[in-house]
Amino acid sequence: MSATVAFAGNLNFLNLGEVLQLLGTNGGSGILRIISKYAPEPGVVYIEKGNPINATNGSITGLDAIYSLFGWTEGQFEFSQDNVTCDKTITKSRMEIILDGLRMLDEGKIERLGSSSAKQKSQEARAKSGDLPFIKGPLVDYSYVVDEEVFYNGDEIVREGNHGNWVWVILEGTAEILKESTNGPLRVARIGDGAFLGSVASLLAGDNVRSATVVAVGNVQLGMLDSQQLTGELASLSADFRGLINSIDLRLRQVTDMATEIQSNKVKINEYIKDKKPLIKQGQNEERLFKIREGEVFIARETDNGEVPLMHLQKEDYFGNIPFMDLGNEPHSANVYASPNLKLSAVDLQKLQDEYEKMSSTLKNIFQHLATCISVTTLVACEFHKKFVS
Repeated sequence: MSATVAFAGNLNFLNLGEVLQLLGTNGGSGILRIISKYAPEPGVVYIEKGNPINATNGSITGLDAIYSLFGWTEGQFEFSQDNVTCDKTITKSRMEIILDGLRMLDEGKIERLGSSSAKQKSQEARAKSGDLPFIKGPLVDYSYVVDEEVFYNGDEIVREGNHGNWVWVILEGTAEILKESTNGPLRVARIGDGAFLGSVASLLAGDNVRSATVVAVGNVQLGMLDSQQLTGELASLSADFRGLINSIDLRLRQVTDMATEIQSNKVKINEYIKDKKPLIKQGQNEERLFKIREGEVFIARETDNGEVPLMHLQKEDYFGNIPFMDLGNEPHSANVYASPNLKLSAVDLQKLQDEYEKMSSTLKNIFQHLATCISVTTLVACEFHKKFVS
């Protein structure tokens, strides 16, 4: 392997989805090479700021190439940090790519490349994890951990509706996120090592109502993060950045609530966007970020099964392009509709980017985890729409 390789390992230990999650949370740019003795040449994924922008697998390129590489169940991977100069042909969010790739592999739509034993092991691991999206995070910075606690299989770590403004990180184990609905507890996702529990926005507000229940799956070891240290970092941010944090946190709550309502078949898209004008078309090349001064904005995703309502933004909320966070929403993956009285102001993206770059790795990881959760829950809402509405 090249001396410039920054991260390398075995696909039997980390599959492609897990590798992409780790690279995404670190926000690095470079080239990921996947090497298999069953393939004549390496597969290549080009990463920019943690997100895949292009890929090759022999003569296959772009999104089709990266999906095909999920079938490489044996071999090695190596990531070299470098400036990426290739064309950007992939606009799907990182987490959407991961979940789609794993789903297609499970459904037999992607060829498994490897020995029969490796294929069986991959299939068994996928079956064991179940159909829920699985979210992991990067290595934990223990300097932020002030206490540890262990929960056992079936224990409630957090109960929906309870108050609490502390933030935990999973040091080891798996937990399941549940949302109450009229049809009983709704399973949303699973989270593992490096994932965070709690709302960082609550550190700004001073109070927080838990929006979902979290239950241990097996034994789970949690680390409680230093709230005072995190609050100090947040307090040093500009008003725009703090407002953005609150707005993004609200997005997660809203899209989770929307998934629940879709599952209960309570949402009608025609009523949702009635009398609203299109503002950003899904896939549009929009580089700006906006703050709502007056009026309302509605976010919805176009799918093969119709348009799926996601969230309703109001005064002081933000929408548009956030270059350092991939929410899996607008502009590339959702439409934006506006009320007739909408008034906006453009946000200085370079200032926000500069602030983000100066943050601690732990705060960056919390934000990236929040973005991943929004992206994943968006996909869950779309899947519920396909199953219960279409």
